[in-house]
Amino acid sequence: MRNFASEIRSGLDQALENDPSVLVFGLGVPDPKGVFGTTLDLQEKYGEKRVFDMPTAENAMTGIAIGAALGGFKPVLTHQRLDFALLSMDQLVNNAAKWHFMFGGQRNVPITVRMILGRGWGQGPTHSQNLQSWFAHIPGLKVVMPALASDAKGLLLSSIFDPNPVIFLEHRWLHNAQTDEPETGKLIPLGEANLLRSGDAVTIVSVSYMTIEALHAVDVLQDQGISCDLIDLRTVSPIDWGKIEASVKKTGKLMMLDTGFKTNGFAGEVVARITERCWADLTAPPVRLTAPDYSESTSPALTKDYHIRAEHIAERVGSMLGKDISVEPILKLRGPHDVPGNWFTGPF
Repeated sequence: MRNFASEIRSGLDQALENDPSVLVFGLGVPDPKGVFGTTLDLQEKYGEKRVFDMPTAENAMTGIAIGAALGGFKPVLTHQRLDFALLSMDQLVNNAAKWHFMFGGQRNVPITVRMILGRGWGQGPTHSQNLQSWFAHIPGLKVVMPALASDAKGLLLSSIFDPNPVIFLEHRWLHNAQTDEPETGKLIPLGEANLLRSGDAVTIVSVSYMTIEALHAVDVLQDQGISCDLIDLRTVSPIDWGKIEASVKKTGKLMMLDTGFKTNGFAGEVVARITERCWADLTAPPVRLTAPDYSESTSPALTKDYHIRAEHIAERVGSMLGKDISVEPILKLRGPHDVPGNWFTGPF
C-alpha cells in the first residue's frame, strides 16, 4: 500500500530520474529518517551533487536555490517545519516571486519549496503554524496544499516542472495516509480543485488536513439524509473559482474550512469572493471554520478545544439547514485529540 510520504518520495525520484536539472536539498534530506520518509535513499541513488543536506541558513540557501534556478536548474528545497522557512521570506517575496514580472517574463525562477506544517503532539506556537495565507497573498507565488495521498505525487511533479516558484505545503498528519488508487505518474494541473463528494445541501470547500475531517463529516451527514458537495481545493493559489461558484449556484450555501487563522485569512478571501460573485444565489450567510485567532499551545490540555474536527463541521452544517445532527458515529471513533492516530509516536 502506498502512502502520502511514499508518493512524495516517488515524485522526487521520478523528477530526478527524468530531468538531470532537478536538485533536492534541505536540512535532514539525507538523514536516516529522510524528512518523514519523503527523501529516503535518494542521495544514494542520485549522488551528493544532486541530493544533499544544507546548513541552518534558510535565507542564504533559498538565495542559492534562486540563483541555481536562474542558471538552469530546478531546485526542490525542503524545510522540516514551515516555521523555519520564515527566515527565507526576503528571498521568496523580494526575489523568487518578483523575477518573472521584473524582467517581462524573460527569466523565471522554477523552484519548489516544500514546507511541513501541522498540529498537535506538543508542537506549540513555533512549530505548528499554518501560514498559507501569507504566501497566497504574494503575486508570483503558487501555493499547493495536497490532502489525499493519491494527489501528492501528481501535484508535486506539477510544482517541480512549473516555470515559476511554488510553495508546497505538507501537513505532517497526512504523511501516513494511504491510497490504493492506480499509480499513473501523471501531473495534476495546479489550480484544479477536486470534487470529492456530490450533493445539493451545502458546498463545503476545504484544503489539506481539513479535507480529511470534512470527509468524515459528509459521510456521517449522508447517513442522515444530507448530501453535500465537498471540494478539495488542492491549490490555495491559484484557486479554482469556477468549481466553487458552480457548486454554490447549486446549493446556495457555502462553508469554508481552513487550517489557518480566521482573521485576514484565506477562508475569508473565499467567502468574500463568492459573496461578490454569487450573492443572488446564496440562501444563507457563508460560514468559516478555522483555527482561532491565537497561537496553538504546547500543552495537550490547552489544545483540546482548539482545532476544528469532523463533529464541528457536521454540527454546523445541521445549523445551516436548521436540522439536528447526531455526531455520535464520529465521536465513537475518536482517539486522542492531539495525534492523528494511536500509531503516531512522534513528528520525526
